[in-house]
Amino acid sequence: MQGCENPQRAPLRRAPRVSYRVADAEAALAETGTLALFDFGARARRDDPRCLQVALESFDAPSTLEIWQVDAPVESGVAGDLRWSAGGGWLYAAIELDERDHGGPQATAARAYEQLRAFVGQRAEHHVLRIWNYMAAINQGEGDAERYKQFCIGRAEGMGDFFAEGFPAATAIGHHGEVPLLQVYLLACDQPGQRVENPRQVSAWRYPRQYGSTPPSFARAMSLPALDALAISGTAAVVGHASAHHDDLDAQLEETLVNLEALLASAGMSAGFDTQSPLKAYVRHGVDAARVNDFLQQRLPGVPVLVLHGDICRGELLVEIDGWRYV
Repeated sequence: MQGCENPQRAPLRRAPRVSYRVADAEAALAETGTLALFDFGARARRDDPRCLQVALESFDAPSTLEIWQVDAPVESGVAGDLRWSAGGGWLYAAIELDERDHGGPQATAARAYEQLRAFVGQRAEHHVLRIWNYMAAINQGEGDAERYKQFCIGRAEGMGDFFAEGFPAATAIGHHGEVPLLQVYLLACDQPGQRVENPRQVSAWRYPRQYGSTPPSFARAMSLPALDALAISGTAAVVGHASAHHDDLDAQLEETLVNLEALLASAGMSAGFDTQSPLKAYVRHGVDAARVNDFLQQRLPGVPVLVLHGDICRGELLVEIDGWRYV
């Protein structure tokens, strides 16, 4: 066989477009290229596999939709407990399980991740770049019995060695729903991304024993294949491995912004966020929502921010931010 000096390479996958809109969900789902839609309000659930009614309360009125779109036709379906959609080399998959049917947070997380691993593992889009986890009463329990720590054990059991080459970016937040649902959804691609860590923080999988027998399993951020977007994990006021500024909301917000800027620098991106870089702010106490919104509007003018009522994985943390930074 003759060699080729200029082998053809597949073009790098351009990042899905993520936007927040106050819009009609059915109209958004009918748009070409809609990969996924997330409704944070209390509207009726929809049968479309691309639509997820997230168990977090939005402080927006009317509530805002989050929409993922790609430049390709999209197919979708259901596989057991999973809902999925795919198009243009991108895959969305989601699972929602009731803990009462599976025996608590550890067993439920293991079951969810087993199903996701089995499904994604047989797809062309098997490079998992970003995961979101929403669970009930995340801080309930003491020591190793805390529900978040139990979730981390189950997650590791369910994923096995699937992420042996490195973890995806991720978020884990507690919701206040009456039903103990675990919701997990992900974005995967047929091309790998590049993991990004924060030099100001200990990598999550290297946390010391005080944070549980199984450390959290995620990267601080993920550069998408074409290096045209950074998927940012849940980021809070953590320096090294310790929480900073206990019970001081403004100081925690300031520290969180410093960490976000450190991630951008680590990813080789210019500083700052713009109108094309949607963020989510998870706020522990509802009474703090307006204050968080005002702070972010002043510090990040023009940046789309969705403020949601959610508990952070450490009880002393009052706010966490994740989102996207596009080039």
